[in-house]
Amino acid sequence: MPIPSVIYEDDTLIAFDKPSGMLVAPDRWDKKRENLMGLVHDKMGHEVANVHRLDADTSGILLCTKTKAALDFVSGQFQSKTVAKVYHAICTGLPAPELFAPNEDAPPLPPDAFFVDRDLIEDEANPGRMRTIRKKGKASQTVVLVLERFQKFTFVECRPLTGRTHQLRVHLQFSGLPILNDPFYGDGVTQLMLSQLKRGYKGRVDEKPLISRLALHASRLTVKHPVTREPVTIQAPLPNEFEVALKYLRKFAAVK
Repeated sequence: MPIPSVIYEDDTLIAFDKPSGMLVAPDRWDKKRENLMGLVHDKMGHEVANVHRLDADTSGILLCTKTKAALDFVSGQFQSKTVAKVYHAICTGLPAPELFAPNEDAPPLPPDAFFVDRDLIEDEANPGRMRTIRKKGKASQTVVLVLERFQKFTFVECRPLTGRTHQLRVHLQFSGLPILNDPFYGDGVTQLMLSQLKRGYKGRVDEKPLISRLALHASRLTVKHPVTREPVTIQAPLPNEFEVALKYLRKFAAVK
């Protein structure tokens, strides 16, 4: 498999547009499974290092550094939570009005946004998964901006203020908006089919979902450059499956 598309590169940084389904690093149980950093190291050398991770099923920006000095500088930003991250997701369900109730602990919010402040811990009953807890877990905060409402679906922008495992997936589930096609935190039933949206559908008998992968994409990342110390914003366009799904949702399922 070729290395994913490069969406930003200079002398010290390189960012890839990771596809859904690809691991960032070797799997702890299956060391032979192909992963992005294995491909990168084979073709670009081991000096290139990732400074953060994405879930295998999440697509979008994966930022790497080319030097030890850059790795230390950029990694420090992730550890101090000063990196600005933006994700987009298609969720099942519509946001409940109580999500938008005033919250004195929330940062300044844009219109039609809500704040999730819920600790996360490992789910003892389901290894490899996380769950929310009111206190005594890992502090986790997310700003969620509702971009578009459709019949039974919502398109959102997420701005995580912390970087916990599965944070956005769990926080959206907790808010009543599980991400479409989430095998861990979704309802296991809902699919986005054109036949459900379009009246008088006369398409294929063996119809496939408009989007069949986890509907979560890392769209934008802003860090201070390790050399210039100026902000650098990297963007990854929405994958084609997202664009197709949103096209038909807007055409046939817009909430008026």
